[in-house]
Amino acid sequence: MTIAFQLAVFASIAIPFILVIGVPVVLASPDGWSSSRNVVFSGASSWIGLVFLVGILNSLIS
Repeated sequence: MTIAFQLAVFASIAIPFILVIGVPVVLASPDGWSSSRNVVFSGASSWIGLVFLVGILNSLIS
């Protein structure tokens, strides 16, 4: 259970770094936003889901 918690915390830290780099690149590309909108939204949604998962796993570990 602890390993799952640590992996979820790592993923919830890594995804925002990817989004911080990826979103400006998508917005700067000529046809970027219209073609990559779903990828940006799925990245943001997965981060929100990981925040809830970390909270649930934290309550199970503590």
